[in-house]
Amino acid sequence: MSATDVTRSAAEVTVEEPQVERPEALPVRRWSSGRVLRLFAPALVFLGVREIGLLGLSWMAGRNGVSASEALRSWDGQWFLSIAANGYAGVPTNLVDAFGRRSAETPLAFFPGYPTVVGWVSDLGFKLVPSALAVTIAFGVVCAYGLTRLGTLVRGGSWRAGLVLVALFAASPMSIVLSMAYSEAMFCAFAVWALVFVLERQWIAAGLCCAAAGLVRPTAAALVLAVGLAVVVAVVKRRDGWRPWVGGAIAPVGLVGYLAWVGARTGEWDGWFTLQERGWDSGFDGGAATVKFSLDVLGNARSVLEVATVGMIVVALVLLAVAVRQRVQWPIVVYTAGVLVMDLCSNGLMNSKVRLMVPAIALLVPVAVALAKRKTSTMVLALAGVAVAGSWFGAYSVTAWGYAI
Repeated sequence: MSATDVTRSAAEVTVEEPQVERPEALPVRRWSSGRVLRLFAPALVFLGVREIGLLGLSWMAGRNGVSASEALRSWDGQWFLSIAANGYAGVPTNLVDAFGRRSAETPLAFFPGYPTVVGWVSDLGFKLVPSALAVTIAFGVVCAYGLTRLGTLVRGGSWRAGLVLVALFAASPMSIVLSMAYSEAMFCAFAVWALVFVLERQWIAAGLCCAAAGLVRPTAAALVLAVGLAVVVAVVKRRDGWRPWVGGAIAPVGLVGYLAWVGARTGEWDGWFTLQERGWDSGFDGGAATVKFSLDVLGNARSVLEVATVGMIVVALVLLAVAVRQRVQWPIVVYTAGVLVMDLCSNGLMNSKVRLMVPAIALLVPVAVALAKRKTSTMVLALAGVAVAGSWFGAYSVTAWGYAI
């Protein structure tokens, strides 16, 4: 081979560069309008429906010559605001029980969770009443996101069913308390998220939410029952290791702790129950007072509110049966049944029966699942009708009705 051939062969040799793998570009998550709307939808639905309720309240307040702002802090709201501002020892003596009596222990009938948080917000420099209403609204929104998640977990559920569940909750009879200086919104937020965590088997989170709910309302007893039974099932089936044990131990701490504290303050182990019996004639009677009230109202209709109350009690019992028949997950049903038992099987103020059913979430689940499967127009019309009816009932209760709710 000549030198020329060697040179030509060398020139023809192609040197291949090593192939270096380049990392793939990470996908960029763009915040489209649809994604943003989906993120904020639960809050928008809740606040939108509650705005309808507030408009109804303003109209009814004008018709009855009362102040809408005063209505939002009436009845129990006065107790919560006073406790938030002054503590239990500083509640003004003009606040009395249902019989016009008052003792140093009377304010202890109201659980501390809600007024404590209101006091914290007020301590930041905000006025007391706006602080209370802001806390109520904030926890209502938190509850809305929990309901949306719950709507995806129930049998036959979906994200759309979750939003319908939010709308039904915000429009339910006596949902006006979700805009008042009342503790229902805070309690419902903790209760709903506790149930969500139970269904997702996040036991410690469920226990913490249950414990927090126990500092807000006595209705937490129903939640403790549901969470406790779910923990027992998990332990018996040896699921999730030590977590159910811890969650179950945490769950009753709030409720039991407050009842024990009241017992120590009053010198009676059942001090809180004694306060309820003495001040509001409220105690467990197996439902005798509710049955008597219903028969009296149906035999001699004294007011539209009382007749509507009896009708809603019947509807609630029917919806509970439907929830059982449609196999809504049993922890939700157990909790809701407990709420109804505590409400309907106690005597005391009959006018509070519908308000005390606000946390009974399972009653709304079958309706939400069914509506979510209908045409959008049908669903919207049905929800609009519920919103208008619920707004009127709540507004009537706090403006035209002259007795405690």
